[in-house]
Amino acid sequence: MKNWVRLNLFYLGKSKKHQIFRAKRWDKSLEKLLYKPIYTESYEQIGSIKEIFGPINLPFISIKTSSTHDFKPENKFYVKMG
Repeated sequence: MKNWVRLNLFYLGKSKKHQIFRAKRWDKSLEKLLYKPIYTESYEQIGSIKEIFGPINLPFISIKTSSTHDFKPENKFYVKMG
């Protein structure tokens, strides 16, 4: 999975059309992920990262999921970099 970054997230719940997660591990360089599409392990695009907010060391991440995808919070999520 060259150029792919696995997101280490903890699911908190839903807010309107967004799924809210908390980062379990975070590196400041990951702020580049904002507005990027997010994928499952099977490379299905499920939505995009809409907001990163809260504490700098372990922020909250808001993901807007597409209405065509069956969202499962237990999935592993990835973002393609580059």
